[in-house]
Amino acid sequence: MLQKRIDDRPSISRENIREAGGIFLQHLRRVGLKQTEQRNAILRTFLETREHLSTEELHQLVRKTDPRIGFTTVYRTLKLLAGCGLASEVAFHDGITRYEHQYNRRSHHHMVCTECGASVEFFSEKVGEIEHEIGRKHHYVTTRHTFQIYGVCEPCRKKTNGRRIV
Repeated sequence: MLQKRIDDRPSISRENIREAGGIFLQHLRRVGLKQTEQRNAILRTFLETREHLSTEELHQLVRKTDPRIGFTTVYRTLKLLAGCGLASEVAFHDGITRYEHQYNRRSHHHMVCTECGASVEFFSEKVGEIEHEIGRKHHYVTTRHTFQIYGVCEPCRKKTNGRRIV
């Protein structure tokens, strides 16, 4: 499991969960789907975590609340959450797609250790400025971006006794 994420707030309030639920409900209506208790449970569990979760990890957490919720329901709900901007996919070095919630968060980026999988979130206004500059140059109105830097963390470098890792 990857490190817990660094966030501005230690937890999400009930009011924020209600607001996010409203955004999700609008999206469901737009795509012709209904709001269900299972989808609401998945949304709540997802928003309450501070980790980058795989579908399997979220499924395990959700089943603690409602063991009847299936893997496919979690998978499809995550795709819906990504579709309305409440979640984003994050791909790290291990090839497993993970999701993190984006509700009311600043844009951030990731630095990932290719040896142990540890990750660090960081904020950089310059990356956002570059996104908008490139968008203007190519006549795009940019809406989002992903940015990961891969490398080897200090503890992993120390384990190699100074040998260069490629």
